[in-house]
Amino acid sequence: MLTLFHQPLCPQSRFVRLALGEYGVVPHLADERPWERRQEFLVLNPAATTPVLVEDGRPPVSHPAMIAEYLDETRGGDLGEHRLLPQEMAARIEVRRLTMWFLEKFHAEVSGPLVTERVFKRHMTVKQGGGSPDIDAIRAGLSNIRYHLAYIGWLVRTRDWLAGPRMTYADLAAAAHLSSVDYLGDVPWHEDESAKTWYARVKSRPSFRPLLVEMHAGIAPSKTYADLDF
Repeated sequence: MLTLFHQPLCPQSRFVRLALGEYGVVPHLADERPWERRQEFLVLNPAATTPVLVEDGRPPVSHPAMIAEYLDETRGGDLGEHRLLPQEMAARIEVRRLTMWFLEKFHAEVSGPLVTERVFKRHMTVKQGGGSPDIDAIRAGLSNIRYHLAYIGWLVRTRDWLAGPRMTYADLAAAAHLSSVDYLGDVPWHEDESAKTWYARVKSRPSFRPLLVEMHAGIAPSKTYADLDF
């Protein structure tokens, strides 16, 4: 039995949910508000960040990159050539590089600020960091997403998928973070057709369906969020 402590619009949590979906694993989803610093959650992850994966009889695994490695070690062999982290060293290095690009750089520059300012702050007290959205942070996120989208477009014009000939963790990380921003309607898809076509491919996978049907209280998704032919 696996339990995933997550926030539905948290892009890091969405990455792990997509990975679990690709492995055919349906976890118990436990909604967690990390800014509340719930004592039981701090025992699992003193950093108080989502996601955290808990499997019976094993230590909790925190940070999306560590969870991805854990899933590869415990379940990757079952996917054969469709493994999300390839067996070849050079391929693994490139997948890890791009996966961390989105889990760290994209999150710091785009998805983290946009989701925090537009969504999470609504649920926080002032002491927890809530309050009025930081307009400068939102503007920076909206500006930064443009060069990230261009980078994705360049990658998929030179490869079949982001990291090479097969879909990997890199594609799931990028798509997960874009999906959180796309829910808010903040992805300028018109600026790069190649990136848009790639995202449509990932978005059409069965692992993505649970994300597309979820609604979040007080925040309606963008008109094209769940549209596979957007």
